[in-house]
Amino acid sequence: MGQLYPLKFIPIFKDKIWGGNKIKTILKKDFAPLPNCGETWEISGVKGDVSVIENGELMGQTLATVLEKYQDKLVGKKVYKHFGNEFPLLVKFIDANDDLSIQVHPNDVLAKERHNSFGKTEMWYIIQADPGSTLISGFSRELDEKIFLEKVERGELVDILNKEEAKAGDVFFLPAGRVHTIGKGLLLAEIQQTSDVTYRIFDFNRRDSNGNTRKLHTEEALAAFDYKMYPDYKTAYEPQQDHPVELIKCPYFTTNLLEYSQSTIRNYQTIDSFIIYVCVQGSVTVVMDKRRIELNMGECILLPATAQEIQLETSEGFKILESFIE
Repeated sequence: MGQLYPLKFIPIFKDKIWGGNKIKTILKKDFAPLPNCGETWEISGVKGDVSVIENGELMGQTLATVLEKYQDKLVGKKVYKHFGNEFPLLVKFIDANDDLSIQVHPNDVLAKERHNSFGKTEMWYIIQADPGSTLISGFSRELDEKIFLEKVERGELVDILNKEEAKAGDVFFLPAGRVHTIGKGLLLAEIQQTSDVTYRIFDFNRRDSNGNTRKLHTEEALAAFDYKMYPDYKTAYEPQQDHPVELIKCPYFTTNLLEYSQSTIRNYQTIDSFIIYVCVQGSVTVVMDKRRIELNMGECILLPATAQEIQLETSEGFKILESFIE
């Protein structure tokens, strides 16, 4: 069995009714022959959409095959004990050329019971935002199932939703159960639990190219909602140059922002987990055991749990989302 190294994967492009062209124009990814691209799945263990390695000796093998072969050496002892041969995180870039549907995701208990799946807690990092872009996260008032259904029946759902302006660098944490939608004009990185379960509540009466509306799941969503109102929906953090900044820490993942103007070293000896890098600005050379791999804006790398010391070499500076499981 060969030594593990930083793995890059072939992106999986998703044509969406609301997708646009920023995946190509900003992230420099060619999604031809698709007419547009709403999502690119960068690191995925979702059945039917499992990522394929594109670099090194393991090129052409799937994430699932390599996980089965290397087990805790790839993901860490604690992670492998808990998740086995299921890779626990899904990383995407999303380009909303139009508003996505208003939706909610179930938690682990509900998702297991209904779909034999993980729940879906996620985070968004806004890479680029057109002027005036907004998104929806959470409710704007206290309510319960009865009030919610009344609002849906009257066509007044938008009145009880919390709208937020969004700009580059903003971070939003969306625990399972929080109603949300990505608004028109936003390009973002999403880090989430491995799950593709979405309950669509309202789709702005949109029709596809065949004149059909998309299925709604209002009934299924009722048991999934967190009906509480929270004081803050945007994640507050202070950017720091040349120093890691914690953005999100939850049971499913920890994500730090690495914003560096110069080369640096990251030491992972005390972390019993794989590490994911999502480059959201600039470029960097990732060096592990004398192996050098380029990482540019719009690219992701999976570092194995065996990684101890990683050199990040840059001449122009970079911003990386660094994620792992604690």
